[in-house]
Amino acid sequence: MRSLHRTPEGVAARQGLAVALATSAYGISFGALSVASGLDIWQTCVLSLLMFTGGSQFAFVGVIAAGGLASAPAAIASAALLGVRNAAYAMRMAPVVAGGFWRKAVATPFTIDESVAVALAQDCPRARQAGFWVTGVGIWVGWNISTLLGALLGDVLGDSRAYGLDAAAAAAFLALLWPRLRGRQPLAVAAGAAVVAALLTPVLLPGIPVIAVAGVAVAVGLFDPRHPAPPAAGVAEERGMP
Repeated sequence: MRSLHRTPEGVAARQGLAVALATSAYGISFGALSVASGLDIWQTCVLSLLMFTGGSQFAFVGVIAAGGLASAPAAIASAALLGVRNAAYAMRMAPVVAGGFWRKAVATPFTIDESVAVALAQDCPRARQAGFWVTGVGIWVGWNISTLLGALLGDVLGDSRAYGLDAAAAAAFLALLWPRLRGRQPLAVAAGAAVVAALLTPVLLPGIPVIAVAGVAVAVGLFDPRHPAPPAAGVAEERGMP
């Protein structure tokens, strides 16, 4: 009998825990930044408990920091735009999560960038489920704990970027992405998305570049020469095809 840690599920769980640790550490930055932006500790913790999507949270407190509470509508709009991507994740993850309505409802708050990335990096259904749940639940617990710590210790820590916490999530994503960049199509999607994001981020509201780069994958898929168009009806009939 194989040891649990050598099974595909065990490998997925270890990957999920590693990503959860890296991403949770980044929550300290959010807690400190949120309090510095004018929100109190309780407001900061409620954002992490209920919103629970790092990009949207940082966008929200960033706009609040720049314009105060009067900029709340703009902050909500920016956070909502960044959260749109989670709807696409939900459609992709529905067959992975499986089960009925309530199982999928429970999975909803855990359907985030990291849990989707770890799940889709696996090769079998059970490993994908293990990666999804371990990553999503692990990050939710760790992110909320580190948010509280960051809010309480923000003044003591100073600039949390000095510890490299602002790069923790990006490093975890890169570690997951790198092994999958094999072949022309994945490289073309990654390179095109990076260029589009770099060009649009300085000039558009947060969230819009994220949505725009999804079009890169669509464009590459539509114009991929490895997938020729189906034969015309006349040609198909000559070949005896239905």
